Amino acid sequence: MSIEEYQHTLTEQIQSAGKGDTSSTVLGVAVGEDRYLIPMTEVSEVIQIPKLAHVPLTQPWFLGLANVRGNLYGITDLGVYLGGNPMPFNLKSRILLVSPSNKVYGAFVVNSMLGIRNLSEFTSVKSAKRKLSKGIALQYKDTEGRLWRELSLFELIRDEKFLQIETK
Repeated sequence: MSIEEYQHTLTEQIQSAGKGDTSSTVLGVAVGEDRYLIPMTEVSEVIQIPKLAHVPLTQPWFLGLANVRGNLYGITDLGVYLGGNPMPFNLKSRILLVSPSNKVYGAFVVNSMLGIRNLSEFTSVKSAKRKLSKGIALQYKDTEGRLWRELSLFELIRDEKFLQIETK
């Protein structure tokens, strides 16, 4: 399957998942070594990484701007934003476009897509007395014992940190 066919298939799955019961439908992504589950209702589209316009004097997690069908999106390295180290992008890397709200067009780079899932496939895990990072609602384990975190991109784009891209 070519990259274009994969992209088309994934876009169709996202759109069809949006028509059903979306309360438990999530998109699995890898960010560095971590796995995240993102509510399907928060992702408007998944695209390949386009040419980015670099913006000087911005936070290390802010990669630049991209024009996607006439809308200007600020592109954020999700791993760096969440406190990780920068990871090189590859052919599996994608950008998640966040459904626009209040004219804030946010987009997040992830290292790879892990498919559309249902939360019923996972077992909820109690966090070990430490506070979860901003945007992370719950933690889960899959049948193979791997840890997944449910992440709200809507919560991230409303966070004061996200809105302050310039360095001080």
